[in-house]
Amino acid sequence: MTTAPTAPGPPTSGPPRSAVPRSGAPAPDGPAAPDDLAARAAALVRDAVLGDLARRVVADCGADVGLVGVPDREPAGPAAEGMVLRHWAGTRADLLHGLAVPAGTGLGGRALAERAPSWVPDYRAATTISHHYDAAVTAEDLYAMLTVPLLHHGAVHGVVYASLRAVVPFGDVRIGAVTRLAEAATRALAGAAAWCGAPAADPAPRGPGPSAPSAPPAPRFAPPLTRREHEVLRWAATGRTNPEIAAQLGLTCNTVTGYLKSAMHKLGVRNRTELALTARESGLLN
Repeated sequence: MTTAPTAPGPPTSGPPRSAVPRSGAPAPDGPAAPDDLAARAAALVRDAVLGDLARRVVADCGADVGLVGVPDREPAGPAAEGMVLRHWAGTRADLLHGLAVPAGTGLGGRALAERAPSWVPDYRAATTISHHYDAAVTAEDLYAMLTVPLLHHGAVHGVVYASLRAVVPFGDVRIGAVTRLAEAATRALAGAAAWCGAPAADPAPRGPGPSAPSAPPAPRFAPPLTRREHEVLRWAATGRTNPEIAAQLGLTCNTVTGYLKSAMHKLGVRNRTELALTARESGLLN
């Protein structure tokens, strides 16, 4: 899906605080300053885009629950400390509504800290993440979970979650669909910020102004992998564990580990997340 998120339906979260005065507060005297109007417009557009993103994760990607976390500082720079789940679709309880997620905690906090997608087939049994939010996840009966950060020029505009009420691995199709939605939403947020006159997230000069179209990144060169390295890589990119890959391909766990380490060395990456991202960017998973 290549178009930016459409206008939202019924709201999945409360109105932006910057756009609605507190109850009982007197109306401001005279017209608002241009900078204030721009900030309010940017907040309204941002909430509309992110609310629609949560809904489309459910409607278009087959997830049972879609969530979007918004950084405490919008947009967040490299020192982002956490986010709050502000938008949701498909939830049955309210324990995830407005939940604060510090960077590095849970699956979404890890995506925020590492600025890379992350997924697990069974959140509750995962050993690679913290379990600060098990009560909220259990209340929603969620298991499989994918998180993708919304990145633009090094700034994080949010993290989108796609969760299912079943233990299943995330395949390339679903990961790609959620990633494309996240990219479309990020472009919409960047365009809205430029249209509203909001300051650029990255103060460093980057040549053309924010309204100028940017050239697509050049694909990475993919060094040749052996047939077995490629097979193991494709299974690892779906979120399968080494024992699961070994059972699927009739190999030992040590052999699978060896193939993964060899593929990581050839692609110049440090972990499985970077391996999956680099392989996808290089066309190895097409």
